[in-house]
Amino acid sequence: MWMQQELRLAPRPRGFHLITDEVADGLPGLREVSTGLLHLQLLHTSASLTLNENADPDVRHDLDAFLRERIPGDLPYFRHTLEGPDDMPAHICASLLGTQLTLAVRSGRLALGTWQGLWLGEHRDHGGARRLIATLQGE
Repeated sequence: MWMQQELRLAPRPRGFHLITDEVADGLPGLREVSTGLLHLQLLHTSASLTLNENADPDVRHDLDAFLRERIPGDLPYFRHTLEGPDDMPAHICASLLGTQLTLAVRSGRLALGTWQGLWLGEHRDHGGARRLIATLQGE
């Protein structure tokens, strides 16, 4: 069985946001899959997807602080500046972290580790709503 749908994520402030439940709840077909894969593709170039710590929000804060310090918006050699000082750093962060994830599905649920969760990395100060293509394959 194959299923594909688009999910819309509400606008969020800059930083990392746990979206595991939002993604799982947005895919009612997930419950029907005993064994399979879920591929998520973020349809944006200034945000990212990653799999990481789901319990302590300090981890999300610390990764955001790390990236902001290492990729500031005022680097003198940036040429892509028409969309604001946060845009080029956002593209770099998205390229480093990635915009796609493939996750195992087991018994109608995402097969995540105990402390794992899906994160949306919003790398713009005002990124707006984000869209994901979710492709579910399994039996």
